[in-house]
Amino acid sequence: MIKIPPLYAIVDAALLPETHQLCAFAEELIRGGCTLLEYRNKSGSPRAMLEQALELKRRVGARARLCMNDRADLCLAAGFDGLHVGQEDLSPEGARRVIGPNLFLGVSTHNDDQLREADSTSADYLAIGPVFSTVSKDRPDPVVGLEGVRRARQLTRKPLVAIGGITRANARSVRNAGADAVAVISDLLREPRKSAEEFFRVLG
Repeated sequence: MIKIPPLYAIVDAALLPETHQLCAFAEELIRGGCTLLEYRNKSGSPRAMLEQALELKRRVGARARLCMNDRADLCLAAGFDGLHVGQEDLSPEGARRVIGPNLFLGVSTHNDDQLREADSTSADYLAIGPVFSTVSKDRPDPVVGLEGVRRARQLTRKPLVAIGGITRANARSVRNAGADAVAVISDLLREPRKSAEEFFRVLG
């Protein structure tokens, strides 16, 4: 079973549009202790996304595992370590057929039914959220709260990543509710190295 670190850091091109910014941010997160980074780009062209992903891979090297959001084809082309798909993307089994058996696969879920369904697939870990209200998505799903995390923990034995509005102030409560890891975007943006270090201290 895949080991997910307590902090699942998301590198979002919408917030760091320039490749040099994005890569510098990723390197600071690694200096802060991050060993898994998800590259997310919801609006770039495939060519621009691949160029950015390749540069991120070149800069990060073997210091952290890299996960591609949504795009199975670009995950392979950039030599990433894993793929994360949402409810609107390729199905988990469709994604698995593209990436093969050796890369890790994660799936976003937003309610009990979606989580049960994802649990029956070849996904290596499951995400649940949004736990709290979030500004990182244009049309977020309904908030599940800490109770949603507790229910999700009862429904799967796979590693569980909680996402949505998680900060250093509330991360411990999310872990206590049963999440193996917290996925974070916004609360890492300022002073990423220091922020990551503080998250790891809070998460234990």
